[in-house]
Amino acid sequence: MSRTRLVVATSNPGKLKEIGELLGEMGCDLDLSLYDGPVPEEDGATYAENALKKALWAHERTGLWALAEDSGLEVLSLGGWPGVRSARVAPSDAERISLLLSRLGSSPDRRAVFVCCACAVGEGFRLLAEGFCFGSIAEGPRGEGGFGYDPVFVPEGFRRTFAEMGASAKNRLSHRGVALRGLWRLVRSHGLC
Repeated sequence: MSRTRLVVATSNPGKLKEIGELLGEMGCDLDLSLYDGPVPEEDGATYAENALKKALWAHERTGLWALAEDSGLEVLSLGGWPGVRSARVAPSDAERISLLLSRLGSSPDRRAVFVCCACAVGEGFRLLAEGFCFGSIAEGPRGEGGFGYDPVFVPEGFRRTFAEMGASAKNRLSHRGVALRGLWRLVRSHGLC
């Protein structure tokens, strides 16, 4: 029996690595590849719009099943900022973190939530699942792992940032892990894999 071929619509190598690890931990026997063409602008008003747009784009250009996700960090005391534009508020991870910490200042309310919407598209199906991880923003960056806002996000009930956790621990807790596990339950319940 041949393995299902799946193209991941992202230009972020950190996301591709994490998605591959997560799918592997779930026992998904996939031929995973990176969609290496241009991806459309993430200009949707929601994570779901952006994820679906990228997955459809990659599926239409490759004819393969496509997986895409969009995620962001929402800080409660900042009215949900940076939200759906999390990756686009500054040019680099370090600059995005610096801007976040500057805006947050010495606010005692550092509650935040990571949000993810994952989407799988193939011939005749479009499946979406969401994932959330609640936590807070640390006073400053800590740890060497992960990417994006991982060095300042402390999941609820923990003292370490995502960047201080190993990949396996982070994947169990993360918004992306929750969304992908939900998405794969949908894929299996529809008899697609």
